[in-house]
Amino acid sequence: MDTMTINKIVASLLIGLLLVKVGSMLSESVFDVEAPEHPAYAVAVAESEAAETAEAAPAKAAEPTLAELLTAASPDKGKRVFAKCMACHSVNPADGNKVGPNLHNVVGAPIAHRDDFNYSDALKSHGGTWTYEMLDHWLTSPKDTIPGNKMAFGGVSKASDRANLIAFLRANTENPPPLPAATAEASGDETATP
Repeated sequence: MDTMTINKIVASLLIGLLLVKVGSMLSESVFDVEAPEHPAYAVAVAESEAAETAEAAPAKAAEPTLAELLTAASPDKGKRVFAKCMACHSVNPADGNKVGPNLHNVVGAPIAHRDDFNYSDALKSHGGTWTYEMLDHWLTSPKDTIPGNKMAFGGVSKASDRANLIAFLRANTENPPPLPAATAEASGDETATP
């Protein structure tokens, strides 16, 4: 083998490794990968050890409510989350529908409200309104929220990402409903007034 052939082989290997690394970086920027909430297997621990560990561990902070998350949500961050949705949806009223319905003015609208889109029977018969709570449930898991719908999307697992996405949809809704108020009980401050 001559030197030129060896150089070509080494160069192609290096280019292949570079493409794998760039592909990995791009996929990490598009997909939000989180560690599982619970380990895949449980390790048996003696009761006394578990009690000592529980006493030593600080109390787990209460999860923020949807109202608290929406108050702190950012439409700009939601626009980045919406990038996952853009293949099937748009919020620009001039774009019309894609594979999924156009989502302009969706916040506060009746479910399956667009006359120019052929919704699944499950959505048509569901009824109700796209409230902030319903949007949060839907974005968590569309197939579990309204079984039998045609949306092939697994959901957004991170609560703050869902709140940012809802804030983005709200920013693309004319006259959106007011945000839900955080109650004194939800915030843990019993002296506060709602």
